[in-house]
Amino acid sequence: MSEILLQIDGREVKTREGATILEAAQSAGIDIPTLCHHEKLEPYGACRICTVEVETRGRTNFVAACLYPVEENLVVRTRSEKIDKIRKVLVEWLLAHAPESRVLQNLAQEYRVKEARFEKEPSFCILCGLCVRYCAEVKKKNAIGFAERGVRREVIFIPEIASKECWKCQECFSLCPTEAVQATFLLTEALCNYPGSRFRVHGSTVRQCQPRNLEP
Repeated sequence: MSEILLQIDGREVKTREGATILEAAQSAGIDIPTLCHHEKLEPYGACRICTVEVETRGRTNFVAACLYPVEENLVVRTRSEKIDKIRKVLVEWLLAHAPESRVLQNLAQEYRVKEARFEKEPSFCILCGLCVRYCAEVKKKNAIGFAERGVRREVIFIPEIASKECWKCQECFSLCPTEAVQATFLLTEALCNYPGSRFRVHGSTVRQCQPRNLEP
């Protein structure tokens, strides 16, 4: 496989053909923040915190580093005033959903978030999908999934699968940047006391439901 030469933050970086900007940066020790990326999982691009500025063929654009493939002579900037503004707004929005997340609090400090401009709607989940994708792609169990779509989108455990698989696994717990998945699982397990039931967590409450549009 041929090598690609690109420039990241003024440094020449060689990487393999087919790599993403994020992979190229990581191989060169250049930090790009992520919330939904994991090396064992397929790129997802949900959080957009990894947004960078790219310049190619005389055009400049903002892209997700975890998704954008490298190309010869690509110029990448991982920090700039515009990039920092984009990340700041994203962090503000995510903090409205998970204000107690240490990961988000650290990002807020990095990007000088002082006051959140978005109304708090604490679900404690930022829908990064790490738990869902890890269970599906790595563990092949599908014990957790997305229910609903749009603003109603949530992560739920499927009790009939989770009760058999999750207590002996729990590998997704450490992946969660907000610790929401642990709380969701514990509450689901505690309330799941009859066959066929499903529960989902919304904010600090648990609702019994038969979720529609469940995606593995």
